[in-house]
Amino acid sequence: MHEGRVLKSLALWIGRRRHQVGPDDRAFGYASPQTATVYGLAFVCVVETVGVSFMVRQWPVVHAVLLVLDVYTVLLVLGMQAAAVTRPHVLTARALRVRAGARVDLPIPLHHIAAVRRELKFQASGGEARDDVLELAVGAQTSLTLELAEPVTHVPLLGKPREVRTVRFHADESGELAKALRSLVA
Repeated sequence: MHEGRVLKSLALWIGRRRHQVGPDDRAFGYASPQTATVYGLAFVCVVETVGVSFMVRQWPVVHAVLLVLDVYTVLLVLGMQAAAVTRPHVLTARALRVRAGARVDLPIPLHHIAAVRRELKFQASGGEARDDVLELAVGAQTSLTLELAEPVTHVPLLGKPREVRTVRFHADESGELAKALRSLVA
């Protein structure tokens, strides 16, 4: 299912469309800190595809299988970036949808939000967040923190659902999102 959403995002990206952003909704991107890394990884995957093709050219079956797998890998890497671009955070009149590519789509009703803080935090290596904190870092950083009056249920890609009371995430225009959230919550 996840790979299907990633590939669908790639199609949306090519068509310059966004996933479930209505005409009255405000979209806030978050992909810029990871863009260079993802494109660098895609370049390395293409170089690896060409190198492996030369190394296994005398075995046509192996060559064909590895070529298909390598091209699929490049598509998935580009699809990860496409998912981050085509699935932005969405602020509606009733809720904020916090997203992280194709793997997280967490709707937070506005009446659940108790506080909005704009703060730049970097993930510490090996540091674990509390169980009631959801961190959706991009480029190992978050720029907004939401304290919730009531918990929301986060269902991870793999694992058990859990209740979260604090959500930390990144938005490219974190100041604008914080200002819009504060005005709607008030």
